[in-house]
Amino acid sequence: MSERPKRGFAARPSDPENWVKSANRSETKRQDFTARLTIDVTPELRGRIKIAAFERGVTVADMFRDLLTREFPDIEGDQP
Repeated sequence: MSERPKRGFAARPSDPENWVKSANRSETKRQDFTARLTIDVTPELRGRIKIAAFERGVTVADMFRDLLTREFPDIEGDQP
């Protein structure tokens, strides 16, 4: 039985640009496709985020989507 080389769970890709774009190749043409993003924050920050979202009358997910869209706008020619 031949052994495969072990890769760590969070091994870094050798070419990050192609690795990120490779996920787009297998996507369907649906516009509502989303990808999950997980970040670690302190419990105190999480509480402040949830309060801010509640006060604005939006979900935390919607608030972060808007924030990320403003921070990282689409750039022409950026799509594969």
